[in-house]
Amino acid sequence: MNYQAYLKKEAMVTFNLTPVIWFAIIFPIIIGMLLRLPKLIIQMIERKSWTFDWVTVISIGIPALYILLLPYFSYTSLGMYLPFTRNFIILENTIMTTTAGIVFGYVLLTSIKK
Repeated sequence: MNYQAYLKKEAMVTFNLTPVIWFAIIFPIIIGMLLRLPKLIIQMIERKSWTFDWVTVISIGIPALYILLLPYFSYTSLGMYLPFTRNFIILENTIMTTTAGIVFGYVLLTSIKK
């Protein structure tokens, strides 16, 4: 989290919040993928055909991605027209977006099956 603190300090100086927001979006996805990676490596050792579970991605992944992208949408002009974005601007709930990012990263690698 040292890098995030550095980005926040830079944002206070330059008034550019984009790197802070993108770090808050990408970092939880990577953590979620790292949580699922050992199981994926075990699956890769087995010699079977690969499939992709679209139902899991559509039912769990896409809503988690939407929740994760709410901080980005709240700083764009598109954000005023999307549902729940106005509420997110007021709440500024980082625990919810971090959890959604971890879930999204985990679901991405879970949906790849043999």
